[in-house]
Amino acid sequence: MNGTRVVVVGGGCSGVLATRELLDAGFHVTLIDPAAQPGRGIAYGAAAPWHLLNSPVGAMSADPDQPDDFLQWCRVRNRATAPTDFVPRTWYGDYLAHVLRKADSDRLAVYRGRVARIGVTSGDTLALVLSDGVVMPADQIVLALGHPQPATPAYVDLDARDSGRYIADPWQPDALSGLGDGPLLLIGTGLTAVDVATTLVNNGTTAPVTMLSRHGLLPQSHRRPGEGPMPVQISPAELAAAGSAGRMLRILRDRAETTGDWRAVMDALRHHWDELWAALDDTERSRFLRHLARYWEVHRHRMPAPVADEIDRLRLAGRLQICAGELRRVGAPSAEGLQVTARYRDGGVHVRDYAAVVNCTGPGSLLTADPLVGSLLDAGLARPGSQRLGLDVDSSGALIRQDGTVNPAIWTLGPPRRGTLWETTAAPEIRTQARALAQRLTAAQA
Repeated sequence: MNGTRVVVVGGGCSGVLATRELLDAGFHVTLIDPAAQPGRGIAYGAAAPWHLLNSPVGAMSADPDQPDDFLQWCRVRNRATAPTDFVPRTWYGDYLAHVLRKADSDRLAVYRGRVARIGVTSGDTLALVLSDGVVMPADQIVLALGHPQPATPAYVDLDARDSGRYIADPWQPDALSGLGDGPLLLIGTGLTAVDVATTLVNNGTTAPVTMLSRHGLLPQSHRRPGEGPMPVQISPAELAAAGSAGRMLRILRDRAETTGDWRAVMDALRHHWDELWAALDDTERSRFLRHLARYWEVHRHRMPAPVADEIDRLRLAGRLQICAGELRRVGAPSAEGLQVTARYRDGGVHVRDYAAVVNCTGPGSLLTADPLVGSLLDAGLARPGSQRLGLDVDSSGALIRQDGTVNPAIWTLGPPRRGTLWETTAAPEIRTQARALAQRLTAAQA
């Protein structure tokens, strides 16, 4: 038995997958999470029955050695479940809780709490300080922090933020209840906005809903049943040699036009995102984030076909409008609601009143939204990742200190590694990282 004390901070998808691998490797693990029942996190704990996974069942196993594990679990609930189905997100939360229970042993302790900061004791031992005052020593720490909370844009006035009509985080309990019958504005047109729009409709809202973002682009749809992918061969070396994000995307566009199946082209790159991102220097990464990232995201992170159909139905019925423009101000409340000033793609500046404004911009910056991460940065135990995306890490997820040295005792996986890997938010990538992390810790103990 390995006596190394490993503390996993966070009990969402990343935390459960890391805990499972560490227990299988023989470590003693303490899992810290503020939720009453770890395993669900924000993505699955706040989901409603109509929120579907954005990936098919066949891609979502927690076990790299049993790729159909989630499929078999789903078939206990519905024997007709197919690998290509998109099931409710709440199912995946239940599945992760099941995975954690199945992995439970006398080497796992679950502590309900929130870590405020991490420090180093006089004996060079790591210590986690929790918000309830408990100090917990650790030999190794795994930060399974998931996505940070959304940030309120600077153009939202302070009076608007405190009015009750501005919803800073739509995933908070009852955040979308009682918004009134007047027109509603969703800031953003991505997957969060899609979730919020379907929630409003399912909650009985009849008010007109407007989504507004700079590009006005909705996520693309996944394939429909029966639309099988074409086999596509992509050369990562050819793409990496392109030298710029623009040239990479031109190669992909040409391949998509040749094959007639852009989804197959995107999917063929699934296991090569990290090497393509690594091939771009900081200038090219910055250019990609400014000019191309949104187009990439709507094709890479798609919505299930039934959800796309619902969005189309709402638009045809005149209940949902998608707009491209730049928000200038969400002003102080009045009897009509919040006054919103926006410049639209047609060049006109419009001022309109909305009964409520919902922030659907997605996850905020890990570096500013998470006090724990802030404490690590202040102490020099970590530094920002490339383009200030998450934290800087080595190839196995060990944090890089402010002085550039590897921190051999603090690790992370999932979204905090985005600066290094770019695509690191989905279950297949996270389970691979969890396995590699456990193997690295095991090798270090040998």
